[in-house]
Amino acid sequence: MPHENVALIRRFYAALHRGEAAEMARCYAPDATFSDPFFHDLRGPEVPGMWDMLLGSAERMSVVADEIEADATTGSAHWVATYPFSKSGRDVVNDVRARFRFRDGLIVEHVDVFDARRWGVQAIGFKGNALALPPLRGMLARSLRKELTAHLAGDGAADPAS
Repeated sequence: MPHENVALIRRFYAALHRGEAAEMARCYAPDATFSDPFFHDLRGPEVPGMWDMLLGSAERMSVVADEIEADATTGSAHWVATYPFSKSGRDVVNDVRARFRFRDGLIVEHVDVFDARRWGVQAIGFKGNALALPPLRGMLARSLRKELTAHLAGDGAADPAS
C-alpha cells in the first residue's frame, strides 16, 4: 500500500491541473520552501503565492504527474505541464522532476528541476536560448521575484489557511 504522502503528491498535482491554487496551498506546511530554475528560495506564504500568481495567468493548462514515490519524510515525482505562455501565447511543454520533504503530512520542501533553456525556447522563441546563461536566468528570477512581491501585496494571493 502506498504511503499517505503519495496521496498528498497526487492531490497537489490534481489541484494544479484543475487550477486550484487554494487547494495546492493546503498541501504545504506554513513554513514550506520552494525552488526551481526561476524561483529561488521561496519561503512560507511566497510558496502558495507563486502558484496563485502563475495560475492566475494560466489558460488551458494540463498537468500529468507520474513516477510518484514517497515515504514518511521524502518523495519525488515527474510531471509535465502543457500550456500557452501568457506573455507570448506560445505553447510550452515543461518536463519537470520534483523532490519533496514532508512533515506532519504536509510538504515542507519542494524543489523542481527542469531545463530552463528548453523552457525559454518554447516560451519566447530563439531568444530563449539565452536562459542557458546564469546571468540572464538570474535577471528573469529577479523580475519574477518582483512580480511575486507585488502579487502578494495585492488581495489575490492564495491563503494557505483557507
